[in-house]
Amino acid sequence: MPAPLPPAPALGEPTNRPPVGRFAPSPTGDLHVGSALAALAAWASARRQGGRFVWRVEDLDGPRAVPGSAERQIADARWLGLDWDEGPDVGGPDGPYRQSERSAIYEAALRCLADGGHLFPCRVSRADLRALASAPHGSDGLPPYPVSLRPDALPAAWLDDPAAVADAALRFRVEAGTVAFTDRVVGEVSEDVSTSVGDFVLKRRDGVYAYQLAVVVDDLAMGVTEVVRGMDLLDSTARQIRLIEALGGTPPTYAHVPLLVGADGEKLSKRDEGLTVRSLREASVAPEALVGWLAAALGQGDARSRTPAAVAATFEIGRVRPAPVPVPADLAHRLHTL
Repeated sequence: MPAPLPPAPALGEPTNRPPVGRFAPSPTGDLHVGSALAALAAWASARRQGGRFVWRVEDLDGPRAVPGSAERQIADARWLGLDWDEGPDVGGPDGPYRQSERSAIYEAALRCLADGGHLFPCRVSRADLRALASAPHGSDGLPPYPVSLRPDALPAAWLDDPAAVADAALRFRVEAGTVAFTDRVVGEVSEDVSTSVGDFVLKRRDGVYAYQLAVVVDDLAMGVTEVVRGMDLLDSTARQIRLIEALGGTPPTYAHVPLLVGADGEKLSKRDEGLTVRSLREASVAPEALVGWLAAALGQGDARSRTPAAVAATFEIGRVRPAPVPVPADLAHRLHTL
């Protein structure tokens, strides 16, 4: 187990590495086609620039993790023709590459935030927040966390006081002001996190580290310079930028690629068992056919049989359009014709 990271701002110190991209699936089932789209886009963008690529496993939510699915996802991605320079199966200088093995690193980051006055304990439940019915609710169904619920003052070593943290979540203190960034697909985006979300949880009352903390700390620690991921994560970006800045880091570039949707217009999920990479493999679909169809969904020319390397050779993120891409019900049949 490597030593935990030193305190920020070392978390965000620049490196002399080439561009670094990443893909970080949750092991809650087989790799579905929508995840494969995001993986191909992230991989092709990094490789087009001669950069490195990291595979990371986001397995913080233990009860939802399906035994063996992380290994199956890796196997299916390799079947597609993707590779990576760092990951749980190949190692690397910035491991471990499973979030469940990185607790010491997350604790170091929390201490940095506490020392900087960015963190406070909170015993307000989700039910308590929902009871604030007069406030507008965010995408998670909760109103913004009220500033009035912040503690007035905290002793210097409160994080080490068992009484201060017992049965408490740890929230990030969000300062007022607009976060503005240019998404390489969507364009200009701005959000005032203090009014849209408010102070948000970084460690739950049950001791589980929140996604927002883990993804930011991992990206900083692994030197990630560009984040290419699904459109459903766009609304997390402003929060993550605020957190990166508090840790003394420099935000990566962001590109949010379109979601794949079914006939009902809803996002594909792992529940769509017929649209996983594994199910298409078992239907004798050629990997080059699926890669070619995914490349076309990303605006990289017509649907035709291609390898990931061929896609990366001409990949342009500027061709990607943000609108959802419908998946035909007979996708497997169509792929057999490519």
